[in-house]
Amino acid sequence: MTMNARYTPPAGQDWSTVTPEAAGFDADGLAAAIAFHRAHESAWPRSMYYEDGRYVGTAQIGDRPEHAEVIGPVRPRGEANGLILRGGSIVAEWGDTGGADMTFSVSKSYIGMLAGIALADGLIGDLDERVGNTVDTGWFETPHNAAITWRHLLQQASEWEGTLWGKPDSADHNRVVGPASDGGKRKGETRVLGQPGTHFEYNDVRVNLLAASLTYRFRRARPEVLKERVMDPIGASGGWEWHGYRNAFLELDGKSVPSVSGGGHWGGGMMIGSRDHARMGLLIARGGEWAGHQIISSGWVRAMLTPSPCNGQYGLTCWLNSGGTRLYPSGTDASVFARGAGSSVVWIEPELDIVAVARWIASDALDGFVERVLAACNTNPPKD
Repeated sequence: MTMNARYTPPAGQDWSTVTPEAAGFDADGLAAAIAFHRAHESAWPRSMYYEDGRYVGTAQIGDRPEHAEVIGPVRPRGEANGLILRGGSIVAEWGDTGGADMTFSVSKSYIGMLAGIALADGLIGDLDERVGNTVDTGWFETPHNAAITWRHLLQQASEWEGTLWGKPDSADHNRVVGPASDGGKRKGETRVLGQPGTHFEYNDVRVNLLAASLTYRFRRARPEVLKERVMDPIGASGGWEWHGYRNAFLELDGKSVPSVSGGGHWGGGMMIGSRDHARMGLLIARGGEWAGHQIISSGWVRAMLTPSPCNGQYGLTCWLNSGGTRLYPSGTDASVFARGAGSSVVWIEPELDIVAVARWIASDALDGFVERVLAACNTNPPKD
């Protein structure tokens, strides 16, 4: 295996497909899982706006009116779609898997991969290094914020206090995401902050802070880095886009550089097709290796999938099925998820060598989809 971050697959290389039977699936059972997805499509409007004019992202997330302004681009969504891989080959595919739809918080897992590249390149000295040591922007000047490390930001436990791109950190105070989260007060109601590293909170302002801090260290737009170091090497399409907010720019080396967002909460984020998501999932499932080339450090992938102290169901920008209570009971303890509102989900089942993408599935139906896919899997993974 070679370490070559600039690897590009041969021109015209396509993705192999296998029959369900050859991949160890019952074909009828797999068809039932797909039918279940289609029958449980997300209730989100295709336009992404309700009839009363509210943007579905801020409305569903529960923003207070003063925090709900949309400041990034919004794209109408497509139909329910997805695909299932086993052994790295496509076993099943349904709907339009090439359309570049908004993907909300799945964007965070791409930020996590870029953090690993920054670490490998020496742009981050250590995960426990204070961010303010190398990000000289004023974001980490207060005694409270000065203690924040890269690990805190990646584990969503930074407790950063401030306003970024016009959104205060309090906009996502008390936000409940996942059964391991805790709330209490109404979302957006200011709470007393703990010390950095002591409290998990799914906070998009702080994720955008992580994204902006990485942009500062790379000294260029993160989509350029992602394309060069990850997406082109794994053979992704040229149709994906990553957007930020109209006011999210950094002045770096005499240039105005956009800092793209960690999701579509206030618009923006990754707009990408399911096939490209599946490639990302397969890269993580393979420990960062692609076609004999180490695109992302295997050690970094292990770190991404290690439960964090404040939330055993969250690693470094990835959701885990560990931590006592499973996030999705039908999955195994080793299941990994990149997931976003709406719902868009990249599911990795490493024990069975399965990678699946489900786009625009009702959030309360995802476990049923997982259950049906696993029920249809009747043999061990095929050998490479």
